[in-house]
Amino acid sequence: MLELMPLALFAVICLVLMTGYPVALSLAGTALAFAGLGVGLQSLGIDAHFDGSFLAAFPNRLYGIMTNQTLLAVPLFVLMGVLLEKSKVAEILLDAMALLFGSLRGGLGISVTLVGMLLAASTGIVGATVVTMGLLSLPTMLKRGYSMSLATGTICATGTLGQIIPPSIALVLLGDVLSSAYQQAQLSMGIFSPKTVSVGDLFMGALVPGLILVTLYIAYVAIIAWLKPEIAPPANRDELMNELGHKSGLGTLLLKGLIPPILLIVAVLGSILGGFATPTEASAVGAFGALILALAYRKLDFATLKDALTSTTRVTSMVFLILIGAALFSLVFRAYGGEELIQELFDHMPGGVVGATLIVMLVIFLLGFILDFIEITFVVVPIIGPILLAMGLDPIWLGIMIAINLQTSFLTPPFGFALFYLRGVAPASVPTTAIYRGVIPFILLQLAMLLALAFFPGLATWLPNNF
Repeated sequence: MLELMPLALFAVICLVLMTGYPVALSLAGTALAFAGLGVGLQSLGIDAHFDGSFLAAFPNRLYGIMTNQTLLAVPLFVLMGVLLEKSKVAEILLDAMALLFGSLRGGLGISVTLVGMLLAASTGIVGATVVTMGLLSLPTMLKRGYSMSLATGTICATGTLGQIIPPSIALVLLGDVLSSAYQQAQLSMGIFSPKTVSVGDLFMGALVPGLILVTLYIAYVAIIAWLKPEIAPPANRDELMNELGHKSGLGTLLLKGLIPPILLIVAVLGSILGGFATPTEASAVGAFGALILALAYRKLDFATLKDALTSTTRVTSMVFLILIGAALFSLVFRAYGGEELIQELFDHMPGGVVGATLIVMLVIFLLGFILDFIEITFVVVPIIGPILLAMGLDPIWLGIMIAINLQTSFLTPPFGFALFYLRGVAPASVPTTAIYRGVIPFILLQLAMLLALAFFPGLATWLPNNF
């Protein structure tokens, strides 16, 4: 039974995380407890299948984390998103979109989808996008006669786009982990000049699936509004402008609220996709651009800047502490022979690489109910990534599949994180069942996207392979 210790370690980690104890401490503490158990059993002459020499690599892992240039993009992209949120740029952007499309059937839903896409590209954090959209757009949609299910479903679904629309924080972290996993897989195959996969490659791979998802969301809202106009009625533009409190004309509002954020996002993504800057360099451009926008809108004072920097420091510290805890967990897992055990399980799994991929995707989907994307990226992907990649899977395709899989998991009742975020800011008059009903069509659209990627991998791999 002691040869199953890696599985016991993984199961205990999941149980401890479900208690709500801080993630970084849960990972490190549980790993150290199992390491101590292994050393103790070895000292008693019991073969615990534990190789303590793996722990000697921990200082090098720490040094590698602190000197990783790719991870510098995390605080800068977070700062970019927080500045756009705190300085009300997102609010002005939503008002401009609402006035542009609001007079159409389903227009407010379409504007929420488009703004959610842009916020996802700027914040890259699911919770931030869902909460912001819930506070800003849900009251207006309900007041204008939208059904509770359609309004809440649209907000939850567009909020999860932060998983897949670049420059997503999830893709930055996933790209760094997959890069290491890909090199490890090639070395295990006897390839000693391994190819690399970058965060920029993952950004390019996510672009087409992300835009297809946005198009599917908009098409669904437009079709349902056409078939059932009573649940997504058009809004009177003049009334909407008075309600939003804008006295300037529509053209002025669009020029002020729409063009600058779009130019900022295009500059960030364009510099990466065009090969002019690395994601880290582009993140600095994005943070500086967000600061300039906040100053230009005269929405930035000392208190707002302090709040933005505090939030950025908190999120960044959380990410790096989790990364350190996950590094220790990974070493202890490997010290118990976890990689060999998983490899053996995959080798005996029916269906070969297809069966292994299906099982992994199902496990990741279920783990998405209890773990955040950071924990799954740092704990699960380093375990299964090298094995699946050694079986011949494309790293970019695998990364996009994992991202959309988690996006679907975060949207699925009853445990989806996006549902909890919206429930926390939605009025008490909106029942939880309405939120659950509202997200079901969007879950089906995301499952369709996963199937399309499974049968047509080129949707994710064509762009990075040709540019």
